[in-house]
Amino acid sequence: MAASRTRAVLATLGVLSVCAASRSGPVTEGETGGEAEWAEPWDGAVFRAPSALGAVGVARSPETLWPGREEAVDLPVLLWWSPGLFPHFPGDSERIECARGACVASRDRRVRRDSRTRALLFYGTDFRASEAPLPRLAHQSWALLHEESPLNNFLLSHGPGIRLFNLTATFSRHSDYPLPLQWLPGTAYLRHAAPSLQERAEWRRRGYAPLLYLQSHCDVPADRDRYVRELMRYIPVDSYGKCLQNRELPTPRLQDTATATTEDPELLAFLSRYKFHLALENAICDDYMTEKLWRPMHLGSVPVYRGSPSVSDWMPNNHSIILIDDFESPQKLAEFIDFLDKNDEEYMKYLAYKQPGGITNQFLLDSLKHREWGVNDPSLPNYLNGFECFVCDHELARLDAEKAHAASPGDIPVPEPHIAQPSHMDCPVPTPGFGSVEEIPESDSWKEMWLQDYWQGLDQGEALTAMIHNNETQQRKFWDYLHAIFLKRNQNL
Repeated sequence: MAASRTRAVLATLGVLSVCAASRSGPVTEGETGGEAEWAEPWDGAVFRAPSALGAVGVARSPETLWPGREEAVDLPVLLWWSPGLFPHFPGDSERIECARGACVASRDRRVRRDSRTRALLFYGTDFRASEAPLPRLAHQSWALLHEESPLNNFLLSHGPGIRLFNLTATFSRHSDYPLPLQWLPGTAYLRHAAPSLQERAEWRRRGYAPLLYLQSHCDVPADRDRYVRELMRYIPVDSYGKCLQNRELPTPRLQDTATATTEDPELLAFLSRYKFHLALENAICDDYMTEKLWRPMHLGSVPVYRGSPSVSDWMPNNHSIILIDDFESPQKLAEFIDFLDKNDEEYMKYLAYKQPGGITNQFLLDSLKHREWGVNDPSLPNYLNGFECFVCDHELARLDAEKAHAASPGDIPVPEPHIAQPSHMDCPVPTPGFGSVEEIPESDSWKEMWLQDYWQGLDQGEALTAMIHNNETQQRKFWDYLHAIFLKRNQNL
């Protein structure tokens, strides 16, 4: 689903060319991360996946150079093995200009075995061990773009899976091209004014709950619905999505799940009337934060959050969200929310970041200032194009290192390959939203689905690694795995 949404966004971009951009100097009015006025995108472009694609590319080369033409003969080729993410239209290949020099980006798989093809670029949601392009060629890097959670591919949550790749762009700050703030346009977005307490009090008098839940993707690895179901025993929750639904949004258009993932002005106006939003990610990973967190902060609703264990590192100050895991039970959480709901002065402390000087987290400010990509910012590449240039620059540097070694093998060693690390995803075993694993019946759909998928991801990574390194015993394991997939597919026909 994420890949199809990505292709829909890319289709709106037109022909793009990119160059890596760097930032320096103080943040000023109008810059990403600054205090410029935030304009709501009319079509909800911020919250499409990947969110940071934006609507405008940066300066493109006046001509398109194709692999094989004389003028491109010496340029390294980057092959998008996930062609739906190829950010250049309408052709299959495009010359790109980056910080260290030029490369050719392509989606033409006929060039995979070409000696000039230096890197294969994969989208993590689409990557499957059974479909990996083997044999892996010794001169090629594998680069991974995966801004989504492990729900889409648990193979990447394990060491053998992530170490298949040389370069990564993930939500983790530890990845090679980090994307932890992919859903946050800048500080002006956070400082958007909240509705008045009087307006929200009137909303409550009309019979609405203090707490909102809006999810239509149910039974996810984070098991959020089980927690919310228990929380509902102790405090009123208005649930509008397909998960635990007990109310309907006011119009058929807003009831469309596609609308619920956008910044539709009518939807935002409706959501903003709630003082608290249940903001639970679909998976628990360090630095994995989505619109479920940033959108309520934009609206001035306090997120009641479960997701990234490192979320506090990124908050505008140390008093802006309620962390579910700080409470020993859903009942204790409900009591605290009820306390804030009845005490305006204590509640407003959670919105202090919207006031001038209220964003005090220097780590957040620096991260927004220095990231090399932007969200709907025409002065910066989107992160898809930025990652492409990051890979290009890496391959140009690797070529220079190889040439230096060839020229002086006795003095300059062979360049060591860069290998991705587990910290580039850092997603632990899924845990129940409420209670312990032992308390959940073996027949439970969450336990059967997500725990099985998590450990199957490890098997896939180990088997594919063995195939690449020609381990005969593990190769048999890989073919057994493929056979199991074949049988499972036939059973579903």
